[in-house]
Amino acid sequence: MLRSRASRAATLAACATFLLATSACGNDEPEEAATRQVHLYGTDGTMLNSYPAELKDRAGLVDGMKGTTPLTPLPETFKNRLRSVDPELADFLYAAEAYDAVAISAIAAQLAGTTDPAAIAAQIVGVTNGGQRCETAAKCLSLARAGQDVEYRSVSLTRAGFTDTGEPSTASYATLHFDGQQLNDGKTEFVGAGDESTASTKAPPKARKQGDAGSSDAPLVIGGLLPQTGDLALAYPPISAGTKLALREVNAAGGVLGKPVVWIDGDDGTNPAIAKATVARHVARKVHVIIGAGASGISREVLPDVVAAGKVLFAPSNTDASLTELDDNGLYFRTAPPDSLQGRALADVILRDGSQKIAIVAREDSYGKGLQGAVRAELERAGISGDRLKLLTYAPPADAKADPVDFTAGAKEIKEFGAEAVLIIGFAESAQVIRALADAGVQTRR
Repeated sequence: MLRSRASRAATLAACATFLLATSACGNDEPEEAATRQVHLYGTDGTMLNSYPAELKDRAGLVDGMKGTTPLTPLPETFKNRLRSVDPELADFLYAAEAYDAVAISAIAAQLAGTTDPAAIAAQIVGVTNGGQRCETAAKCLSLARAGQDVEYRSVSLTRAGFTDTGEPSTASYATLHFDGQQLNDGKTEFVGAGDESTASTKAPPKARKQGDAGSSDAPLVIGGLLPQTGDLALAYPPISAGTKLALREVNAAGGVLGKPVVWIDGDDGTNPAIAKATVARHVARKVHVIIGAGASGISREVLPDVVAAGKVLFAPSNTDASLTELDDNGLYFRTAPPDSLQGRALADVILRDGSQKIAIVAREDSYGKGLQGAVRAELERAGISGDRLKLLTYAPPADAKADPVDFTAGAKEIKEFGAEAVLIIGFAESAQVIRALADAGVQTRR
């Protein structure tokens, strides 16, 4: 039924476009590629108010673009608290996830009664499951100081807690729309995903009351490994605001183990070499928990170093589904849901628009190729056969000094393929893909 309905919608749309151009529509006349209007889609790396600026004088090319991102309906009170940290904040992507990564780390350390990373890691999943429910960092910390097991719920973690592997069992996705070179909040739709039954039921180690015998090693030291620079820097402001707000509120509630939590800034550069150097500095400064990295591929690269040093890596924005299977010695966690869930949400958005020939363009890293594969699998499951899908990748620039992405050949392929929809999976550098599509004569819907 879905395929038949979508096919009919695509035919009617093509016919209507042709009528506008020629005042005639016959079954035996070829469709003109130049008149076809293509649906343009993005993902969490591009659906940001800061993204159109990457197109400079051609920012209007994003108008009509839609896409998905892990996002829950954020209360205005939470947004206002974030703005108190950064009054210029224009986006909120992963702000709640960043807040929760810091808050959960602090609560876990308080329950463990120590800043030992292994002991903190042993508490993290349990912080989100079972125990007494609490919805603020302050309340949870108060319970933890009394030796009470808790079930933390907050803005990004609402329906259920973490799985045994330390990631959300459920998620909320938003479908976002660009209008007038900015996201139109009035068109935003939310949909739930995941399965509450996959949340962990394992009991964490017994909580220690504050003041119990044993060394606390306070203060808790948390280090940032966030995209201050590089291709994902456009997502840094909301992630940074979330971490700073959590740190401020945790310390206002009395800190952890009787002392304020210490934060040490750090850049991942959306670059493995920069991120590894930052991790090394954090290890030297005896950081206990590292928040980051921003991109899934960067976390994959630095995780062996983090595990070797016996530290916790807690990522607010990693979505590559394959990270679930990494050998992390129980030290890697994330508040962002895996792309196996986002793949379903994206495929649903594309299918609802009736497109039958779909190109999926992805940056060549674990995030891009992982999400590309997830969307492809969902589209094929819905009846879009392989010959109606075109998968392309591009190599992102190695660093800020490298030449920008040249997608000229790929854009020509997409035009010749006759795509009715193009999904772009990337970060700031993917603006060059949109430019190339426009230069090749691919007309996107406004």
